Amino acid sequence: MGSDWSMSMSGTVTRPRLKTPSPAEAAPSAVPPLNSGDRLSRAEFERRYDAHPEIKVAELIEGSVYVGSPVRCTEHAEPHSHLATWATLYCASNRAVRVADNATVRLDNDNVVQPDVLLRMASELGGRCRESEDGYLEGPPELVAEVAASSASYDPHQKLRVHQRSGVQEYIVAQAYERRVDWFALRDGVYEALQPDERGIVKSERFPGLWLKPEAFWEGHLPAMLAILQEGLTSLELGASVAGASDPTPASQ
Repeated sequence: MGSDWSMSMSGTVTRPRLKTPSPAEAAPSAVPPLNSGDRLSRAEFERRYDAHPEIKVAELIEGSVYVGSPVRCTEHAEPHSHLATWATLYCASNRAVRVADNATVRLDNDNVVQPDVLLRMASELGGRCRESEDGYLEGPPELVAEVAASSASYDPHQKLRVHQRSGVQEYIVAQAYERRVDWFALRDGVYEALQPDERGIVKSERFPGLWLKPEAFWEGHLPAMLAILQEGLTSLELGASVAGASDPTPASQ
Protein backbone atom coordinates (compact mmCIF):
# COMPACT_ATOMS: atom_id res chain seq x y z
CA MET A 1 0.00 0.00 0.00
CA GLY A 2 1.40 3.39 -0.97
CA SER A 3 2.23 6.06 1.55
CA ASP A 4 -0.68 8.23 0.33
CA TRP A 5 -3.12 5.86 2.02
CA SER A 6 -3.71 6.03 5.83
CA MET A 7 -5.25 3.85 8.53
CA SER A 8 -7.49 5.21 11.28
CA MET A 9 -7.28 4.17 14.96
CA SER A 10 -10.17 1.76 14.34
CA GLY A 11 -8.22 0.03 11.62
CA THR A 12 -10.24 1.47 8.72
CA VAL A 13 -8.28 2.23 5.59
CA THR A 14 -9.11 5.66 4.26
CA ARG A 15 -8.68 6.89 0.66
CA PRO A 16 -6.52 10.02 0.23
CA ARG A 17 -8.20 13.25 -0.77
CA LEU A 18 -7.78 13.82 -4.51
CA LYS A 19 -5.97 16.95 -5.62
CA THR A 20 -8.22 19.46 -7.37
CA PRO A 21 -6.58 20.49 -10.67
CA SER A 22 -5.83 24.14 -11.15
CA PRO A 23 -7.67 26.04 -13.91
CA ALA A 24 -4.53 25.89 -16.05
CA GLU A 25 -4.31 22.13 -15.65
CA ALA A 26 -7.99 21.61 -16.33
CA ALA A 27 -8.09 23.75 -19.48
CA PRO A 28 -7.71 21.99 -22.84
CA SER A 29 -4.51 22.47 -24.78
CA ALA A 30 -4.42 25.73 -26.72
CA VAL A 31 -2.86 23.87 -29.66
CA PRO A 32 -5.32 21.45 -31.28
CA PRO A 33 -3.84 18.11 -32.39
CA LEU A 34 -3.19 17.11 -35.99
CA ASN A 35 -3.04 13.36 -36.51
CA SER A 36 -3.39 10.96 -39.40
CA GLY A 37 -6.99 9.89 -39.78
CA ASP A 38 -8.51 13.13 -38.47
CA ARG A 39 -11.55 14.26 -40.48
CA LEU A 40 -11.31 18.00 -40.97
CA SER A 41 -12.47 20.80 -43.21
CA ARG A 42 -9.81 22.56 -45.23
CA ALA A 43 -9.97 25.65 -43.01
CA GLU A 44 -9.57 23.62 -39.81
CA PHE A 45 -6.79 21.52 -41.35
CA GLU A 46 -4.84 24.64 -42.28
CA ARG A 47 -5.41 26.17 -38.83
CA ARG A 48 -4.05 23.10 -37.09
CA TYR A 49 -1.17 22.66 -39.53
CA ASP A 50 -0.10 26.26 -38.93
CA ALA A 51 -0.21 25.59 -35.18
CA HIS A 52 2.25 22.67 -35.47
CA PRO A 53 5.56 23.94 -36.94
CA GLU A 54 7.16 20.64 -35.91
CA ILE A 55 5.07 18.84 -38.54
CA LYS A 56 6.81 19.25 -41.88
CA VAL A 57 4.48 17.33 -44.21
CA ALA A 58 0.71 16.93 -43.84
CA GLU A 59 -2.01 16.57 -46.43
CA LEU A 60 -5.79 16.56 -46.53
CA ILE A 61 -7.09 13.90 -48.93
CA GLU A 62 -10.85 13.62 -49.35
CA GLY A 63 -11.28 15.23 -45.93
CA SER A 64 -8.88 12.86 -44.11
CA VAL A 65 -5.54 13.95 -42.67
CA TYR A 66 -2.28 12.22 -43.60
CA VAL A 67 0.77 13.23 -41.57
CA GLY A 68 4.14 12.36 -43.09
CA SER A 69 6.38 9.79 -41.41
CA PRO A 70 10.12 10.21 -40.80
CA VAL A 71 11.90 10.09 -44.16
CA ARG A 72 14.45 7.40 -45.07
CA CYS A 73 17.41 8.52 -47.15
CA THR A 74 17.76 6.00 -49.99
CA GLU A 75 14.04 5.22 -50.20
CA HIS A 76 12.81 8.81 -50.35
CA ALA A 77 15.19 11.69 -49.69
CA GLU A 78 17.69 10.91 -52.47
CA PRO A 79 15.10 10.03 -55.17
CA HIS A 80 13.16 13.13 -54.15
CA SER A 81 16.21 15.36 -54.53
CA HIS A 82 17.01 13.83 -57.94
CA LEU A 83 13.46 14.46 -59.16
CA ALA A 84 13.65 18.03 -57.93
CA THR A 85 16.99 18.56 -59.70
CA TRP A 86 15.59 17.06 -62.91
CA ALA A 87 12.50 19.29 -62.79
CA THR A 88 14.53 22.38 -61.90
CA LEU A 89 16.87 21.87 -64.85
CA TYR A 90 13.86 21.63 -67.15
CA CYS A 91 12.41 24.78 -65.64
CA ALA A 92 15.72 26.60 -66.19
CA SER A 93 15.42 25.88 -69.91
CA ASN A 94 11.75 26.84 -70.21
CA ARG A 95 10.82 30.32 -69.10
CA ALA A 96 7.08 29.58 -69.12
CA VAL A 97 7.41 26.83 -66.50
CA ARG A 98 7.76 27.15 -62.74
CA VAL A 99 8.91 24.45 -60.33
CA ALA A 100 8.14 23.95 -56.63
CA ASP A 101 9.34 21.46 -54.01
CA ASN A 102 6.97 20.47 -51.16
CA ALA A 103 4.62 23.40 -51.76
CA THR A 104 1.15 23.25 -50.22
CA VAL A 105 -1.52 23.19 -52.95
CA ARG A 106 -5.22 23.79 -52.33
CA LEU A 107 -7.15 21.71 -54.84
CA ASP A 108 -10.63 22.04 -53.32
CA ASN A 109 -12.37 22.16 -49.94
CA ASP A 110 -11.51 18.53 -49.12
CA ASN A 111 -8.03 18.25 -50.63
CA VAL A 112 -4.84 20.08 -49.70
CA VAL A 113 -1.74 18.33 -51.01
CA GLN A 114 1.99 18.86 -50.61
CA PRO A 115 3.67 17.21 -53.62
CA ASP A 116 7.34 16.28 -53.58
CA VAL A 117 7.78 18.17 -56.87
CA LEU A 118 5.43 20.04 -59.18
CA LEU A 119 5.62 21.91 -62.47
CA ARG A 120 3.13 24.60 -63.35
CA MET A 121 2.62 26.92 -66.27
CA ALA A 122 2.85 30.65 -65.76
CA SER A 123 -0.64 32.01 -65.15
CA GLU A 124 -0.35 34.51 -68.00
CA LEU A 125 0.07 31.54 -70.34
CA GLY A 126 -2.99 29.71 -69.13
CA GLY A 127 -1.69 27.96 -66.03
CA ARG A 128 -4.49 27.08 -63.58
CA CYS A 129 -2.29 26.82 -60.48
CA ARG A 130 -1.72 30.25 -58.97
CA GLU A 131 -0.24 31.70 -55.81
CA SER A 132 -2.82 33.01 -53.35
CA GLU A 133 -2.51 36.19 -51.30
CA ASP A 134 -1.32 34.17 -48.30
CA GLY A 135 1.45 32.49 -50.29
CA TYR A 136 -0.06 29.05 -50.95
CA LEU A 137 -0.82 27.56 -54.35
CA GLU A 138 -4.41 27.12 -55.47
CA GLY A 139 -5.65 25.05 -58.39
CA PRO A 140 -4.16 22.03 -60.20
CA PRO A 141 -0.53 22.16 -61.32
CA GLU A 142 0.16 20.80 -64.80
CA LEU A 143 2.46 18.07 -63.38
CA VAL A 144 2.85 16.48 -59.95
CA ALA A 145 5.62 14.02 -59.03
CA GLU A 146 5.70 11.91 -55.86
CA VAL A 147 8.12 9.39 -54.36
CA ALA A 148 6.09 6.66 -52.63
CA ALA A 149 7.33 3.86 -50.38
CA SER A 150 5.47 1.27 -52.45
CA SER A 151 2.42 0.64 -54.60
CA ALA A 152 0.45 0.13 -51.37
CA SER A 153 0.82 3.76 -50.29
CA TYR A 154 -1.91 6.32 -50.84
CA ASP A 155 -0.05 8.12 -53.65
CA PRO A 156 -0.99 5.62 -56.43
CA HIS A 157 -4.56 5.29 -55.15
CA GLN A 158 -6.44 8.03 -53.25
CA LYS A 159 -4.18 10.85 -54.44
CA LEU A 160 -4.25 9.61 -58.02
CA ARG A 161 -8.04 9.83 -58.06
CA VAL A 162 -7.95 13.30 -56.51
CA HIS A 163 -5.42 14.58 -59.05
CA GLN A 164 -7.37 13.03 -61.91
CA ARG A 165 -10.61 14.68 -60.80
CA SER A 166 -8.88 18.02 -60.15
CA GLY A 167 -7.37 18.17 -63.62
CA VAL A 168 -3.66 17.64 -62.92
CA GLN A 169 -2.54 16.88 -66.45
CA GLU A 170 0.36 14.56 -65.62
CA TYR A 171 1.08 12.57 -62.48
CA ILE A 172 4.33 10.73 -61.75
CA VAL A 173 4.51 8.15 -58.95
CA ALA A 174 7.94 6.67 -58.24
CA GLN A 175 7.50 3.57 -56.07
CA ALA A 176 10.63 2.71 -54.09
CA TYR A 177 9.89 -0.90 -53.09
CA GLU A 178 9.01 -1.99 -56.62
CA ARG A 179 11.62 0.34 -58.18
CA ARG A 180 9.18 1.48 -60.82
CA VAL A 181 7.91 4.77 -62.16
CA ASP A 182 4.31 5.22 -63.30
CA TRP A 183 3.76 8.35 -65.39
CA PHE A 184 0.11 9.14 -66.10
CA ALA A 185 -1.31 11.59 -68.61
CA LEU A 186 -4.86 12.93 -68.40
CA ARG A 187 -6.81 12.04 -71.54
CA ASP A 188 -10.51 12.84 -71.74
CA GLY A 189 -10.63 13.15 -67.96
CA VAL A 190 -8.99 9.76 -67.28
CA TYR A 191 -5.37 8.93 -66.46
CA GLU A 192 -3.56 6.67 -68.89
CA ALA A 193 -0.03 5.40 -68.31
CA LEU A 194 2.64 6.74 -70.65
CA GLN A 195 4.73 3.93 -72.11
CA PRO A 196 8.54 4.07 -72.48
CA ASP A 197 10.06 4.03 -75.94
CA GLU A 198 12.46 1.37 -77.22
CA ARG A 199 15.28 2.92 -75.16
CA GLY A 200 13.23 2.86 -71.96
CA ILE A 201 12.63 6.62 -71.97
CA VAL A 202 9.27 8.10 -70.92
CA LYS A 203 8.39 11.42 -72.56
CA SER A 204 5.93 14.00 -71.30
CA GLU A 205 2.97 14.92 -73.46
CA ARG A 206 2.37 18.26 -71.72
CA PHE A 207 5.98 19.43 -71.46
CA PRO A 208 7.95 18.88 -74.68
CA GLY A 209 11.50 17.71 -74.01
CA LEU A 210 10.78 16.51 -70.46
CA TRP A 211 12.23 13.01 -70.71
CA LEU A 212 12.97 10.49 -67.94
CA LYS A 213 14.66 7.11 -67.96
CA PRO A 214 13.38 5.24 -64.88
CA GLU A 215 16.33 2.85 -64.92
CA ALA A 216 18.82 5.70 -64.46
CA PHE A 217 16.56 7.23 -61.81
CA TRP A 218 16.44 4.11 -59.64
CA GLU A 219 20.16 3.47 -60.06
CA GLY A 220 20.69 6.89 -58.50
CA HIS A 221 22.68 7.86 -61.57
CA LEU A 222 21.91 11.57 -61.65
CA PRO A 223 24.33 12.45 -64.51
CA ALA A 224 22.71 9.84 -66.77
CA MET A 225 19.27 11.00 -65.74
CA LEU A 226 20.10 14.61 -66.58
CA ALA A 227 21.81 13.60 -69.83
CA ILE A 228 18.53 12.08 -71.04
CA LEU A 229 16.72 15.27 -70.09
CA GLN A 230 19.29 17.34 -71.97
CA GLU A 231 18.77 15.12 -74.98
CA GLY A 232 15.07 15.92 -74.84
CA LEU A 233 15.75 19.64 -74.58
CA THR A 234 18.22 19.46 -77.45
CA SER A 235 15.60 17.77 -79.62
CA LEU A 236 13.52 20.95 -79.27
CA GLU A 237 16.44 23.15 -80.27
CA LEU A 238 17.00 20.99 -83.35
CA GLY A 239 13.57 21.74 -84.69
CA ALA A 240 10.77 20.20 -82.64
CA SER A 241 8.30 23.06 -82.26
CA VAL A 242 6.31 23.75 -79.13
CA ALA A 243 2.64 23.15 -79.84
CA GLY A 244 0.25 25.87 -78.77
CA ALA A 245 0.86 29.31 -77.39
CA SER A 246 0.53 28.06 -73.79
CA ASP A 247 3.15 25.33 -74.04
CA PRO A 248 6.68 25.71 -72.59
CA THR A 249 9.08 27.59 -74.86
CA PRO A 250 12.86 27.05 -74.67
CA ALA A 251 14.64 30.05 -73.24
CA SER A 252 16.79 32.01 -75.65
CA GLN A 253 20.47 31.44 -75.23
